[in-house]
Amino acid sequence: MKKVSFAEFGGPDVLQLVDAEEPHAGPGQVRIAVRAAGVNAHDWRVREGQFQGSHPIELPAGVGLDASGVVDEVGEGVEGVEVGDHVFGEGSSTYAEFAVLSAWARMPAGLTFEEAAGYASVVETALRIIRQVGVQSGQTLLVSGASGGVGSAVLQIARDRGITVIGTAGAANQDYLRSLGAVATTYGEGWVERVRQLGDVDAALDLAGSGVIRELVELTGDPQKVISIADLGAPELGVRFSGVAGSVPEALAEAVDLISRGKLHIPVEKSYTLAEAAAAHIDSHAGHTRGRRVVVV
Repeated sequence: MKKVSFAEFGGPDVLQLVDAEEPHAGPGQVRIAVRAAGVNAHDWRVREGQFQGSHPIELPAGVGLDASGVVDEVGEGVEGVEVGDHVFGEGSSTYAEFAVLSAWARMPAGLTFEEAAGYASVVETALRIIRQVGVQSGQTLLVSGASGGVGSAVLQIARDRGITVIGTAGAANQDYLRSLGAVATTYGEGWVERVRQLGDVDAALDLAGSGVIRELVELTGDPQKVISIADLGAPELGVRFSGVAGSVPEALAEAVDLISRGKLHIPVEKSYTLAEAAAAHIDSHAGHTRGRRVVVV
């Protein structure tokens, strides 16, 4: 099978499309014929070796966590899913023709493979950081870097829970944020004052890692009311960095519920082939995404 792999840490150019042995479903797993794989910031952070200190991996290594596809192997002890089912979820080395998933759910009606590929990690992350920051119905949440996949999920989940969201993004994405129910404003010079004019902030999330931790603490008045998923230096300022996933099966179940109720939709901004994985990482690293990027197999 074809698979995207890297044999050394580095820039996007280390990614190679190689011939590899097919993986097989172990106990508690399913294998899918991959139709699409989600592109996450986590993917290029792993490729750069950013997590070697905390979660070392052996090289050569595959790329990708999220995927959608058709079940073609069911591991020992797995119930409730059959060969031929259309599923989406999280596994490993998903930029490939076949991948093993450790958490999955059946795709809701009306969802394409390309759309479904982008949900697992971003919804789990969104649910986790909303919980960790402690924001409640009736309060206001500030989201810095709100237009990407995680931001898109946060805005819609928060709206469903009765939380007011102020979102920052580039000028081109202001209408997009408003379409998801957020009060939108641009980042850049003067953004803190623009946020203040929109109202008091009870909690804040840093999704872009653009060096705004001090300002988020200033706006909330308490570093414990700020969570970052993108700035590894956040703990130096007393802010929690959230990088350890919670229950992916629970997140997938909530995603299915939200999607089925018409409360969550994350658009696909751009699709890439396996051979274009390096370009997908370059674009993901650059940011300014509206929704999700996916690799289509």
